[in-house]
Amino acid sequence: MTPEQIEELGPAFADYLRQYLFCCDYTQTFHLLEVYCKGLLSDLPRKTCEPIALASGTAARTLQEFLKDHAWSYRQARTTLQEHVAALLPTLPGDDLGAVGVIDETAVKKAGTKTPGVQRQWCGELGKKENCVITVHLAVAKGRYKTLVDAALFLPESWDRDRDRCQEAGIPEAVTHQPKWQLALRQLDRAGANGILCDWLTFDEDYGGRPDFVRGLDDRRRRFVGEVPRSFACFVRRPRRGEGGHRADALARHSPAFTGQPWQRFRLERETLGDHEWEAKVARVWISCAGTPSAGRYGLIWARNVRTGEEKYFLSNAPEGTPLGLMLRVGFRRWPVEHALRLAKGETGFRHFEGRNYTALMRHLTLCLVTLTFAAGHAAGLRGGKPGGDRGASVPGPELGVRAVAGGAAGDGLGTVHVGGHLLSPAA
Repeated sequence: MTPEQIEELGPAFADYLRQYLFCCDYTQTFHLLEVYCKGLLSDLPRKTCEPIALASGTAARTLQEFLKDHAWSYRQARTTLQEHVAALLPTLPGDDLGAVGVIDETAVKKAGTKTPGVQRQWCGELGKKENCVITVHLAVAKGRYKTLVDAALFLPESWDRDRDRCQEAGIPEAVTHQPKWQLALRQLDRAGANGILCDWLTFDEDYGGRPDFVRGLDDRRRRFVGEVPRSFACFVRRPRRGEGGHRADALARHSPAFTGQPWQRFRLERETLGDHEWEAKVARVWISCAGTPSAGRYGLIWARNVRTGEEKYFLSNAPEGTPLGLMLRVGFRRWPVEHALRLAKGETGFRHFEGRNYTALMRHLTLCLVTLTFAAGHAAGLRGGKPGGDRGASVPGPELGVRAVAGGAAGDGLGTVHVGGHLLSPAA
């Protein structure tokens, strides 16, 4: 970035935030929203109310009340964010994948028992069970652009059974325990209603392993390539009601549909970690949902890392004949979005929430999405063609944090697929 570009960041951020004015009932509340977002985008080592308040000359209690008690709608802010992304996506350069929606979740370790949703459960970032809070997210990626557009708290059953505990944490009666895949479907519906219509969806095996989730995507006519566990039940022919299936890994190794075809080799580019070479096969299978045969067949992809031997299995409802290399790229589109989650945790304060109130938590998460989306959009503008709405009144002091976030948001994208040493063209 040039010095001139760095100087433009403050006015650009101020202009970007103006669209959130009508999420707040009072001008003073909107001023505090600006203060909080600037703090999230700053270089503060800890981005909670107290350090943000001290850095901005605001009373810490005032900023705490802004999160918990002031009259403003994080739901309206989320809608505004999604409408902004929906308008931006068509203007961005992309590739033959178009816009890819990514469903993912993340866990943040927490001490104590008062943070909404906290309990001892599987913590992905630590790779073990830990006292943590889990949130489910919808992200959007197009070309090198990527951002998070939704966040939902996963409420464990233990919390749902104790409504007194929920009331103490400010969790509304309408917020109950739901499987993560149901939260994800609601996020897709919400984003679609606000204009975000992705060409593809992808997700990890925790979601792909749920046939009801797969059926939900089919019902919504959403095209996907998602990872499934190696134990995922598949059938080589349409199953009868109640019939047991074959494990995906066993079917891939023994079914003539797989053994009768050669491996196809692909090289997947990652901008920061170097190329990964994978070989893959695909065959058509049936699945069963709640004991009922699926309405159609799916593509089961068996992929193997050439260097490490790591294996992955993907399921897709793409039409038969869709190029395998293209589907593989969609399935691995989670790579840059996982990078965006790490960025959100490390640079925009996603993991820094300290509080015992559900509304405050959801407001913090939403404003983290707001700041991350600004960084992603501004990085896209710097790469080629400045997005509209990037000029406005000055905002003091965000430059260091914005520089770090914009730089990170530009990295770790997924590049072209090479087949047998040759580029796979968009037409293919």
